[in-house]
Amino acid sequence: MDFVLESKRRIALVAHDNKKQDLIEWASWNRAVLANHTIYATGTTGKLLEQALDFPIHKLMSGPLGGDQQSGAKIAEGEIDFLIFFWDPLEPQPHDPDVKALIRIAVVWNIPVACNRASADYLISSPLLGGAYQSVLPNYTAHVERVIEPV
Repeated sequence: MDFVLESKRRIALVAHDNKKQDLIEWASWNRAVLANHTIYATGTTGKLLEQALDFPIHKLMSGPLGGDQQSGAKIAEGEIDFLIFFWDPLEPQPHDPDVKALIRIAVVWNIPVACNRASADYLISSPLLGGAYQSVLPNYTAHVERVIEPV
């Protein structure tokens, strides 16, 4: 199943506590590009981004309070086109299952994911970012319509 993304992307920015400053610096450096897109962010990250970038951010709940799952739901519903998630690989997270679910759902729906500055730089500077893009969505019809035998 194909889907055409318009030139204005819907980008989710998420960061663990130890990575928030890194994301703020990265977003500030890329402010001119990000300002041309619709930005979603979880909780505190959204507030910090709005202050640093001086343009409106669609703020979801804090990650541990459901924001990661809100982001995943928006991906599944086709409302987020790509995810930039600066996660901390060295710090255990109490909401780690939510984090894994968010990354998993991004892979399920074939959206680009950046997990650090280097990969975020590649995504934000891609020539595919600025124009229409033909995304190939997985076809889950067989999975949805499968017959499940009663137990």
